[in-house]
Amino acid sequence: MTALPANATRSAVPLPVDGAAPLRRNAAWMFAGTAVYAGCQWGCLAALAKLGTPAVVGLFALGLAVAAPLLQFAGLQLRAVQATDAAGAFAFGDYLGLTLLTTGLAVVLLGGASLAFGGEAGLTVLLVGVGKGFDGVGEAFFGLLQKRERLDRVARSLAVNGVLSLALLGAAVALTGSAAWAAGGWALASALTLCGCTIPAALDSGPLRPRWRARRLLRLAWLALPLGFVLLLLSLNANLPRYFLERSRGAAELGVFAAAAYLVVVGNTAVAALGQSASPSLARCYESGDLAAYRGLLLRLLSAGALAAVVVVLAAVAAGPPLLALLYTPEYAADGLMIVWLAVAAGLGFVSSFLGYAMTAARRFRVQAALFGVVTVVTAAASALLIPRHGARGAALTLLAAAAVQLLGSAAVVIDALCRGPRRREAA
Repeated sequence: MTALPANATRSAVPLPVDGAAPLRRNAAWMFAGTAVYAGCQWGCLAALAKLGTPAVVGLFALGLAVAAPLLQFAGLQLRAVQATDAAGAFAFGDYLGLTLLTTGLAVVLLGGASLAFGGEAGLTVLLVGVGKGFDGVGEAFFGLLQKRERLDRVARSLAVNGVLSLALLGAAVALTGSAAWAAGGWALASALTLCGCTIPAALDSGPLRPRWRARRLLRLAWLALPLGFVLLLLSLNANLPRYFLERSRGAAELGVFAAAAYLVVVGNTAVAALGQSASPSLARCYESGDLAAYRGLLLRLLSAGALAAVVVVLAAVAAGPPLLALLYTPEYAADGLMIVWLAVAAGLGFVSSFLGYAMTAARRFRVQAALFGVVTVVTAAASALLIPRHGARGAALTLLAAAAVQLLGSAAVVIDALCRGPRRREAA
């Protein structure tokens, strides 16, 4: 159990900082920023599909599938820990210092792992990892701004990153037709955004220097480690089907699946905007023992998630294959049922995501690691059973099975948190 510093008490629940935007304004900013970012990331896939080949899309997707789990684990979900640190247990310098250490180590390890792929695939994996590393460092500053409820600045940084990523990746693939060069342009966009936009956005938030006190960093790492495993498992859950699909059916079918899976990003964008905007408020309500307010805000979020799920599924049923053919090429629209199963899985994921924000706000960290361990086992088993036989459609069904298990487990954890109250939360 991690103790609070001497000058922090459990009743010390800070109010929003001066100038903090209300929830609706923050949510609007985050939706706009993440919509631009997500739209541009989809544009990157579309550029790869239209200017390259399904194999090029597959190599880039493989780079993301390999790099994302390691870099997300290295991030330890410190942004969420920082944003919901209502008692002020750690300073920003602690979060930044730990982020720099873990992200740097992850990039070095990924460089070694990329040698196993060799050639263009290995270089693509490495460059995608470098880009993810810059994004990971930016998350420390996003956590600071999120805690101060200045998500308008986070949204601007996301939008800039998205536009630069699309421009530089698109130019690279147009000139070279190479997945590795495309990944290099994508990574450069992340570096430019971090230095030119994200860090300047936080300059008025106090000292931005990392702190290197070993005991504090170890305490913070121990506190956040379960959420690091959660991110690792979440990333594995999303990418295990891609590993199996690439191995059993090849990079081309993986490219088709990855392009189709990205069409549910609109719903994910809305969920992320609302969840990140509401997290500080959820944490303050739970920390102060105002469980009625915590429950009320959560119910509003869950209602929004259910609505988004219905919209996405109806859109997939009504216009899935024509939309795939229009946005990519006709070969991406061969399996219309696949996009329907992907949409259903995404809809369950929307609701589960809001429950995840609620678990983190209640500082239920360790139990999340156990929950997502179970989800990962289900994902691996379903991948081995369904994907070799059914290909991309089997990958979509795998995600659906995992999403159902995650939803049920997350609901059980949140109900337990409401029953026990803040005095028995895990972060103490």
